[in-house]
Amino acid sequence: MTLAVSVPDELSARVPAEQRGPGRGRDDVRLLVSRGTDVTHHAFRELPCLLRAGDLLVVNTSPTLAAAVDGRIGHARVVVHFSTRGDDGRWAVELRDPDGGGTTHARTGGPAGTEVHLAGGVRLTLEEPLSPGSGRLWWATVTGGSVPAGAAAVGAGPDAAAPGGVAADGVVVWLLREYGRPIRYSYTERDQPLSVYQTVFALPSADGAGSAEMPSAARPFTARLVAELVSRGVQFAPVTLHTGVASAEAHEPPYPERFAVPEASARLINAVGAGDGRVIAVGTTAVRAVESAAGADGVVRARAGWTDLVVTPERGVRVVDGLLTGLHEPEASHLLMLEAVAGRAAVDRGYDEALHGLYLWHEFGDVHLVLPAEDPHTEHCSSN
Repeated sequence: MTLAVSVPDELSARVPAEQRGPGRGRDDVRLLVSRGTDVTHHAFRELPCLLRAGDLLVVNTSPTLAAAVDGRIGHARVVVHFSTRGDDGRWAVELRDPDGGGTTHARTGGPAGTEVHLAGGVRLTLEEPLSPGSGRLWWATVTGGSVPAGAAAVGAGPDAAAPGGVAADGVVVWLLREYGRPIRYSYTERDQPLSVYQTVFALPSADGAGSAEMPSAARPFTARLVAELVSRGVQFAPVTLHTGVASAEAHEPPYPERFAVPEASARLINAVGAGDGRVIAVGTTAVRAVESAAGADGVVRARAGWTDLVVTPERGVRVVDGLLTGLHEPEASHLLMLEAVAGRAAVDRGYDEALHGLYLWHEFGDVHLVLPAEDPHTEHCSSN
């Protein structure tokens, strides 16, 4: 799906909401609400009165990694984006060219055998493209690394061991902690600390895994807003999906990603789906996780592993009734998922309203809540 719209540069959110003025917080963003083609405009802080008791928010607990690390190929500088850890200890990585201004540009990876030298004596060796015919992401082995005694070494099995007996996973965890920074793109104003990219739902992963890029739909939530939602009878179901890199220059469908839907969340989702409540995913990552755990009968079962599911209008959704998401580029594959949830007419109308209303795009921008078309207006919410 490609929208026939053009997003002007001035609508890119260049800094987080809390840095746009004194006294502002993460929840100082705008909220576009679509019920079919009926659109209303709100502040994100109004979310509790737009939902109702019995609704369920499915949230992604994946933490964001400091996944960008400087390196060299020979004498040439590169930036490595660590995307996804494979079960065999290899990492899917993206190589990018620095532009001298703190951001990077996409480059073609490879060829096989290319060595990238990173800080701390760590070396990457590119082996093969992650997907046939795509040269952007490559599987790479990790070797070397002067990990200090006492540094966390996450076990990944003997096949993934780097010299010195430290598992390659542990080397990467140490490397990202000591030398990494969050991935950012040219539309943002400057580098930000990792804390800016963590959502209120993020939980540390026992094996050091996480998301290369922030599950950003949940960023505007604060502890206070979560408490208000709970006090109004809105429930939460945590799932995990570690998202890989999704650079702004490429809009190919998402690659396979690791996910987990725990038993307790599966039971809660099924119970709400069988009653009067609505299952609303916070972010496209939450949709991908819960729909990957749903059978053809619409029943969600506890699952963990890899998903290559791409939610399209043809496939449809089996569980999700609504979606809270950011505003995506007109070419982004995420829009296929949004169309599957809301329908093409609703997506077209919503994005037209967002452009005319000067909503802000990207991970620090405004958000879009898609609810079922038949849902009645909530009378005690005032539109802005």
